[in-house]
Amino acid sequence: MKTHKIALIPGDGIGPEIIAEGRKVIDAAADKENFRIKWTPYPFGADHYLETKELLPEEALKEIAKMDAIYLGALGDPRIQPGILEKGVLLALRFCFDQYVNLRPIKLLEGVECPLKNKTPKDIDFYVVRENTEDFYVGIGGRIPEGKSKQCLEVKRSLYNVKFGLDIEADGDELAYQIGVLSRKGSERVIRYAFELAKKKKRTRVTAVDKANVLTNIYSLWRQVFEQVAKDYKGIDTEYNFVDAITMWFVKQPEWYQVVVAPNMFGDIITDLGAMIQGGLGLAPGGNINPEGISMFEPIHGSAPKYKGMNRANPIATIWAGAMMLDEIGEEKAAADIVKAIEDVIKEGKVRTKDLGGTATTSDMGDAIVAKLE
Repeated sequence: MKTHKIALIPGDGIGPEIIAEGRKVIDAAADKENFRIKWTPYPFGADHYLETKELLPEEALKEIAKMDAIYLGALGDPRIQPGILEKGVLLALRFCFDQYVNLRPIKLLEGVECPLKNKTPKDIDFYVVRENTEDFYVGIGGRIPEGKSKQCLEVKRSLYNVKFGLDIEADGDELAYQIGVLSRKGSERVIRYAFELAKKKKRTRVTAVDKANVLTNIYSLWRQVFEQVAKDYKGIDTEYNFVDAITMWFVKQPEWYQVVVAPNMFGDIITDLGAMIQGGLGLAPGGNINPEGISMFEPIHGSAPKYKGMNRANPIATIWAGAMMLDEIGEEKAAADIVKAIEDVIKEGKVRTKDLGGTATTSDMGDAIVAKLE
């Protein structure tokens, strides 16, 4: 019997509850398809950090590097300043294992109400491929405190005075800056992944997102690389959308989109809009993928700490993310079985969590999906 080694990080808030249902469903699918999952749990998250001041130790990274994938619940806790856990655990895993693709299926399931008038499952079924390790998330930036007059003046002259001829006084002011970085290699590999995904899923159009009309230096490179890669994929149509325009068209005409590829920050924003048009965050899975290495799968929603321990969160996004994980490690049949079981449960409508208009608990939903699998 084939065995897959999976690092399990339940995380914070509702994380342990939803990850338990995901694990339950994955184990049922594994039994059905005759393979085994060896789960290795890790405590990284708020409680562990508060007890130890430890985020993600080197020893754990070395262990995880020997596994096949990572299954993550959710991170975030009001007791800890925002950004500490997200950067110290989530982003650290993405960067350490070079998970340069963030893959988001935007698919409206039958039986789920869409907030867009007259849109049905046939209208909302596309993928967003988000670059996951560059852009404004590289962490280059800083703040010049109030009172550092000479330093502020020097920076402002270089950024404003020289370019615009503005006479800006620096005394008593404060300056903050964040720098976005794209590389040709980083752009090419994620854009190529998008085209390969289009081929695999038999899609005929890839849409590139940017803001090249204003942020000309960084996103002109993105466009050039997109044009070059597209030449290798005859038969796949291409187009560009500015990020502000695509938010409008996601709402007005989502059926137009098949595969969308976006830089990191813009992809982060438009995938949340995608989650809403597919029925809500409780139905939105995500994958942080390194096609040549270790990938990590999670729901895209947060830890919802106010619902911790209440057994009311919708686990479908987490379960669906688990299906994406199985697909990535070569268990395509089990992955397809899980997605079909999710669709069947939702279509029947007997078991619905609160966000879907029902009264079912987190574990009720997990049990219903397992029953469909069996």
